Amino acid sequence: MAEVAYTLIPDLAGLIEEIQAEGVVSRTVTNTPAFKATLFGFDAGQELTEHQTPQPALLHFISGEFDLTLGGEAQTASAGSWLYMPPNLAHALRARSAGRFLLVILKTDKSG
Repeated sequence: MAEVAYTLIPDLAGLIEEIQAEGVVSRTVTNTPAFKATLFGFDAGQELTEHQTPQPALLHFISGEFDLTLGGEAQTASAGSWLYMPPNLAHALRARSAGRFLLVILKTDKSG
């Protein structure tokens, strides 16, 4: 029988034990040919200014509360929120409170 490779992280949020005061912390969780998963910890008030990425992305908010701008539209995300962003969507993020989220960038073939 073929061996199945997998990754199990029992406490994802625990990979960032402490969010630095007035800072942003990141930790790559998995990086494969298909996707890259990065855990972020933001202190209150920290932000990512508006930008775009050429790949689709998924965000799963683990803790805290965040203000988002997605294609010019204001949204709010908190623990348990999940977001899919298509390629090239202009987006920004600001932490209302200290929090963590998992970002998954899908490494898609642009040919379809």
